[in-house]
Amino acid sequence: MSPFNIPEDLRGLTEEELRTSREKFGFNEIRKAHKATSADVLLDILKEPMLILLIFIAVIYVATGNYGEAVFMFVALIAVSGISLYQNNRSRKALEALKKLNEPLSKVIRNSQVKQIPTREIAVGDLCITEEGEMINADGSILHSNDFSVNESALTGESFSIFKDKDSVDNYIYSGTIAVSGLAVFKVERIGEATRMGKIGLSVLNIREEKSPLQVQIGRFVRMMAIVGIIIFLLVCVVSFYNTGNFVDSLLNGLTLAMSVLPEEIPVAFTTFMALGAWKLMREGIIVKRSSIVETLGSTTVICTDKTGTITENSMQLEYFYEYRSDKTFDRDEFADSRLSLLISYAMWSSEPVPFDPMERTLHRIYEETQPHDLRKSYRLFHEYPLEGRPPMMTHLFENHNKERIIAAKGAPEAILKVCTLPESEKSRIQTLTEKFGHEGYRVLGVAGCQFEGSDFPTRQQEFRFDFLGLTVFYDPPKKGIKEVFQHIYEAGIKVKVITGDNADTTKAIASLAGIRQTDTAVNGTEIMTYEEKELVEVVAHNTLFTRMFPDAKVAVIHALKKRGEEVAMLGDGVNDGPALKAAHIGVAMGNKGTDIAKSAAGLVITNDDLGKLITGIAAGRRIYLNLKKAIQYIISIHIPVILTVSLPLFLGWAFPQIFTPVHVIFLELVMGPTCSIVYENEPIEKNVMQQPPRKISHTFLSFKELTISIIQGIIITAGVLLAYQFAFQNGGSEEKTRAMVFCTLILANIFLSFTNRSFFYSVFDSFKNRNSLLAGITFLVLLMLFTILYVKPVSLFFKVTGLSLTEIAVSFLIAVISVLWFEIYKLLKRINRTG
Repeated sequence: MSPFNIPEDLRGLTEEELRTSREKFGFNEIRKAHKATSADVLLDILKEPMLILLIFIAVIYVATGNYGEAVFMFVALIAVSGISLYQNNRSRKALEALKKLNEPLSKVIRNSQVKQIPTREIAVGDLCITEEGEMINADGSILHSNDFSVNESALTGESFSIFKDKDSVDNYIYSGTIAVSGLAVFKVERIGEATRMGKIGLSVLNIREEKSPLQVQIGRFVRMMAIVGIIIFLLVCVVSFYNTGNFVDSLLNGLTLAMSVLPEEIPVAFTTFMALGAWKLMREGIIVKRSSIVETLGSTTVICTDKTGTITENSMQLEYFYEYRSDKTFDRDEFADSRLSLLISYAMWSSEPVPFDPMERTLHRIYEETQPHDLRKSYRLFHEYPLEGRPPMMTHLFENHNKERIIAAKGAPEAILKVCTLPESEKSRIQTLTEKFGHEGYRVLGVAGCQFEGSDFPTRQQEFRFDFLGLTVFYDPPKKGIKEVFQHIYEAGIKVKVITGDNADTTKAIASLAGIRQTDTAVNGTEIMTYEEKELVEVVAHNTLFTRMFPDAKVAVIHALKKRGEEVAMLGDGVNDGPALKAAHIGVAMGNKGTDIAKSAAGLVITNDDLGKLITGIAAGRRIYLNLKKAIQYIISIHIPVILTVSLPLFLGWAFPQIFTPVHVIFLELVMGPTCSIVYENEPIEKNVMQQPPRKISHTFLSFKELTISIIQGIIITAGVLLAYQFAFQNGGSEEKTRAMVFCTLILANIFLSFTNRSFFYSVFDSFKNRNSLLAGITFLVLLMLFTILYVKPVSLFFKVTGLSLTEIAVSFLIAVISVLWFEIYKLLKRINRTG
């Protein structure tokens, strides 16, 4: 929290006044869109095609007097609904936790004390403090301000900032707008839905979020499978009715197949993976504002990063002063030297009276420590020019009771030298000194002062005639461990671009220390704006450092990278980073030192400002995407044998055409659902994932090759299951014995498939090193249920199976092993080719 000396007349609400205000006006929040209750969620689940089929089949069983099967269907209905409800609740709770963590804080004055409170607790009558880069969270009128300007584009569409104070014609500020510079204290007059932004917010409550590319692809795939299911359902009904003349049995056969075709696990898996992925990232200190961002994280191809506060510590240690009159550089031990008095004073006066920037805070501290007389309370800021220009500078005008003035300016050395009355030879000499400091990684500011009588101030600060006073030399060291972070980024096949407002020399030095590659050349913001689109696309491809950048130039670089087909993550923490954070595919803001404008523009916030957390996020994105692919490939592979085992005996006219009934299929669905959406979501990251290049976001979630592999896996498992069918039948097995062999083989194949598909590259034995307790637990549970079905008499009678001998179990086991674990040979050849 920035230091703030409270004027005596700004006391704020008392506890009693706060209670009265709260009772009358409520909390500072906008009514949420209808929040789904558990009943609403359950109703939505019951609208799913699989559940509708279950209900329909149960009704048929009741109508035909098969009450045992009907009860099982209703129990299955409860079980499937319960699993879906559990998954939905996990996802919902994860998202609610994210929203709660995203809730902003606000500073208020209450009982003459500055407090930080959740924004929803702001009350009418509160005195709110807002500073540069912060979001304004209520409507109110300014009571006190300092160099305060506000961007109201959220309400007006105008992108420029407006200076306001208590004496302005319009001294009102609004919720949802951004403080661009300075500080203001305003009295809250409207909160929540009564604010201008609140009234707009009510009109957009029910606008649905656009689906991500992956969601669209998955939705398309599920719809295609549903159409295939309808076609096969009709075909099976017709063939069965033609063969038997029994309409009810034919309908049940068709519905059995329809149940086996519908891949309803896929959308559930997607929602679960994304929501739980976001929740797990939150526990790592990475706040994801929308769960779909998790999907995009893993495909990042370029990271654009600001320098100050992102690569560096943003500690801004003052290392040297260069005093022009004495032509001497003073280090830390010499700051008390009387020759520095004027330079230190003007460096402080050119800063904000209530500093919030680290450099300005340092200058105020050095002034306090070195000056015998503190004149800050004797002078008031009566005119100012904000930070502007390319490169930028700023000017403050102070005056005391005797009308004595101090006019102080600071900014980029190039900007300050340009407005100073110095010979060109001297300007060149000082510029050379500035470059020398820059090459050593220091950040340099020029300081100047001037005399001006009267009140006819120039429109632009550059029109004053300044006297050059000297340079302030800061060092902002790279963060600890930053070199290793960038090493990991490069290993992951991701490119790095540095986009900063600092000069080229300092940026090159810091970038080299941080381990960033290709730092020989730098392009500045002014150059960026001169390029045509095609030229700019080439420039951003071949350069790493972009210096003296301003918001428009930053956005131009982001757009050029996107034009190249890159998936861009932008890291930043300042006001000027806001537009670029918004323009990038993924805006990443720093949580501690980041401004509200940066955090509101970003889609992801790193709470402790540790850039290494971005690697964690990218790794999580890749893990989640790959695990989702594994889950979907598993679903495809295991659905094929279920579909073909139900249909082929009927189409081929085998002895037992109805080898599976809805009872068997729904049991298989109960096994497959948790495996894909719970077990695979919990699967750890594979060891080679962060050494592979990122995927392109435009690629379909399953390539033709990947889809073909899953289909082949499914067909070979089908062959094995049908071999078990023929083995049992040829050895004189009854329908119950044959069904038991087929059922046992398919369940065992399902278990082996869930293990072998944990990796499509490493062997199943390597995968055992990645502990997944959920997989072990579900495997044990499935085997327990299988043996219960086979050997517990009432259950086996219900499932119309009979117990298997040890030899028959061994045959089923062997067939399942061969029909699944052949894939290990394919993976071995893949590894040999990769290393060969």
